[in-house]
Amino acid sequence: MTSSSGLLLPFDPSGESQRIRGLSPQEFWKCTPSGDKPPRVGTTRTFFEAPPGTTTTISSLGDTFSQKKGAERRELVRKAVGAGIKDLKAFDGLTEVLVDASLDPHAAAVAAHLSLYKFTLKTSPPSRFNPNNTTPIPEKLTIKPLQESNGWDTGYIYAQAQNLARTLMELPANMVTPSNFTERIKKEFEGISNVEIFVRDTAWAKERNMNTFLSVTHGSSEPAKILEIHYKGAPDISAQPLAFVGKGITFDSGGISLKPRANMKAMRADMGGAATVSSAAWAIAKLQMPINLVVVTPLTENMPGPSATKPGDIVYAMNGKSVEIDNTDAEGRLVLADAVYYTITEYHPHTLIDAATLTGAIKIALGEVYAGVFSSSDELWERLRAAGEDEYDRFWRMPLDDDYLPQIQSSNADLQNTGGRPAGSVTAALFIKAFAEGCEPKDGKPATLKWAHIDMAGTKEVSHAGPYYEKGITGRPVRALIAYARDLVKQ
Repeated sequence: MTSSSGLLLPFDPSGESQRIRGLSPQEFWKCTPSGDKPPRVGTTRTFFEAPPGTTTTISSLGDTFSQKKGAERRELVRKAVGAGIKDLKAFDGLTEVLVDASLDPHAAAVAAHLSLYKFTLKTSPPSRFNPNNTTPIPEKLTIKPLQESNGWDTGYIYAQAQNLARTLMELPANMVTPSNFTERIKKEFEGISNVEIFVRDTAWAKERNMNTFLSVTHGSSEPAKILEIHYKGAPDISAQPLAFVGKGITFDSGGISLKPRANMKAMRADMGGAATVSSAAWAIAKLQMPINLVVVTPLTENMPGPSATKPGDIVYAMNGKSVEIDNTDAEGRLVLADAVYYTITEYHPHTLIDAATLTGAIKIALGEVYAGVFSSSDELWERLRAAGEDEYDRFWRMPLDDDYLPQIQSSNADLQNTGGRPAGSVTAALFIKAFAEGCEPKDGKPATLKWAHIDMAGTKEVSHAGPYYEKGITGRPVRALIAYARDLVKQ
């Protein structure tokens, strides 16, 4: 039987012997059968009753830790802490773990709370994710730093935001409808200052000719919504805002262009863009960053009902462009088109970033490691890249060249919502760009908007467990978006 108290000590096997509460993790390592070999990062060993009444886990930072700097060093801290928490949470009886977070409190807090997360709706033991719970069920473990630090507190908020996105994406589509999504977000933002939330319906969207968005809603009996989150944290609340737009398809059957049945249940997470931008906004508001932010998430199911949009239908978008719907399973760019144009023309942001689980093509190109970024702004790309590296929530820049445009301009309409399999993620981005008003110079005048599209279809989940992730939904790129906003206000 283990004790109720745990201690996690990350250590540098090639560094000088350190003592924490009288304990030396380097000396602990030497007592193990592998003690004559330097352990790889994330290698853990657990000792019971050392000291008495405590279960102590040591976790290696790797034999190159002392040579690393910056983002690489922070990631080694995350890996070591994450691996240690994974070990400790497996022991029954533990209720509290103290983490030596002295090397990087922010990174340690992020990894500790990401690795503690495990989604389940099984009823024994009772699940804390069960939406029918009337009384909240606490986490299995309480995790605290050995050394109090503001860095730990901010890292905790980053992780909680990412875990919120994971939960929204993991919950099945009957529990996260467009209406449920809006109610959950309103509840999460309760008590946070400088926030207003608006929920729009289809009648409101129809008045604004948001017909590409509405075309996706026709096959579903679930009422579609457009959720707006307004955070005014800047000293001048009338200053131009940053804007996030997130694709919110709460279930994607493909519509009339029906998807194959294999693993269709994973399409509950097709609202990942909406989940990540809303969760990032929660952290930005929770931290009371001095910035104005507008978030818009178009929410609907994509279903093959009797009134569903048909392949070949042509609709006129909010900006007046005609769009042929070649494939109803390319619905994400349709809901984003109107949402992006509406956000720009209504709120005049200086920067707009949209996020979406948009194409399978991006997963083929980049796998599960990098999210793809398509941007008309070199400056915005560089800021996103730096934020992603800092949080190890990484991006890769993809081409956004007009030479791909003929693939989506060859129909009877101004645009077609698919351009065939070649460069599928590029043509999807170019489709959205056509609605990002002001993102390019025009009539000899400079661009008025910095715009980027994040295709997160590959990074939304991992097929194997990592040091601080379980297999499944990741909640990326929440931390990178928070870090981007944080760095933006420092300029």
